Amino acid sequence: MSPPVAPPGWSRWLVPPAALSVHLSIGQAYAWSVFKPPLESALGLSGTQSALPFQLGIVMLGLSAAFGGTLVERKGPRWAMTVALVCFSSGFLLSALGASLEQYWLIVFGYGFVGGIGLGIGYISPVSTLIKWFPDRPGMATGIAIMGFGGGALIASPWSAQMLESFGGDSSGIALAFLVHGLSYAVFMLLGVLLVRVPRPAAGAPGTARQAPTGPQVSAQQAIRTPQFWLLWIVLCMNVTAGIGILEKAAPMITDFFADTSTPVSVTAAAGFVALLSAANMAGRIGWSSTSDLIGRRNIYRVYLGVGALMYALIALFGDSSKPLFVLCALVILSFYGGGFATIPAYLKDLFGTYQVGAIHGRLLTAWSTAGVLGPLIVNWIADRQEEAGRHGASLYGLSFVIMIGLLVVGFVANELVRPVDPRHHVPAPKEAAHAERQQSEPA
Repeated sequence: MSPPVAPPGWSRWLVPPAALSVHLSIGQAYAWSVFKPPLESALGLSGTQSALPFQLGIVMLGLSAAFGGTLVERKGPRWAMTVALVCFSSGFLLSALGASLEQYWLIVFGYGFVGGIGLGIGYISPVSTLIKWFPDRPGMATGIAIMGFGGGALIASPWSAQMLESFGGDSSGIALAFLVHGLSYAVFMLLGVLLVRVPRPAAGAPGTARQAPTGPQVSAQQAIRTPQFWLLWIVLCMNVTAGIGILEKAAPMITDFFADTSTPVSVTAAAGFVALLSAANMAGRIGWSSTSDLIGRRNIYRVYLGVGALMYALIALFGDSSKPLFVLCALVILSFYGGGFATIPAYLKDLFGTYQVGAIHGRLLTAWSTAGVLGPLIVNWIADRQEEAGRHGASLYGLSFVIMIGLLVVGFVANELVRPVDPRHHVPAPKEAAHAERQQSEPA
């Protein structure tokens, strides 16, 4: 499948909607916490066990993005979106079968492994294309598309909660909900497959993607040999770990925090909280990434990591005494979480250029794989141990929040150490075309 080239007069503003149709679909992953309580009840799982499909999905997201990044660059966004559609929808169908048969391993395999491949390929499918279409506003361009991944749960969370209420929270009801998800998302993602285009190779007017790359250009193979790549890996990993720790357990977390108060949180309100977090995640992706075009990538990450640590401290100290404070701080943390994802492609473009930025971005997303295990593991494992020790309510999460503060400080320091890439890693301009051909002939 060759990349579809835009015809003359094609508007670059049609590309973000194509990306959004895919990202809004795969963003359902952030609504996984809605399925946790019914799965735990129907199949007798612990909080740590019920997190496995989500964790494996994030691991496979990073790995498939890393190993498939070069292939996505070569085959183009339509091929990548098609692979994402098949894998993501198939993951739900396998999960529906697993729930129906009460075989949890099949849910883990379907949603986590197969669906996770769809997450990774779908996530990176439009990134380099958008940067090429919008070289004048890379933060805004990637933010528009990637906000869809953050906003997917805004749709999926209440939709999933309503289906579980209508179909029932037993294994057959969960299976039917998974089935509806798989079929519906296949249709929606198909819109992006049909709409997406790549820019024409001819030079165009200023502000379009048809300009030749300017500034330092670094290949994906060279990028992973630089300290800048690994410093950004740490920055992304720490920021994601802090955000995903709340997001994966959002519904049960807010219920636990206020279970012993005079105003406990209902199941419906908890699902609403998940949707609010999704809205903050989505808003942060476009808002903060656009802000980074004005104040710079390093400065915006200072905000994500420094203020994020302050928000965690406020929740740890005062969160259980004020529901508005808890919700507000969580929303800010999730806006930084989303903003970090949307800003990282532009940060990579600043350091490594547009040449193979999609492949470099794919390799960097292994940080997300690590964080996808680390964040939920810290929060769920500590909460399970605290519950076994007889604790309840907000005390289940105090230690994990302190750990998150420490991780954000580590990320803050790593961001301060980022410097321009040494010229010895640059691809000389006259050799870029030949080098690109050699790279494309290599296996992804």
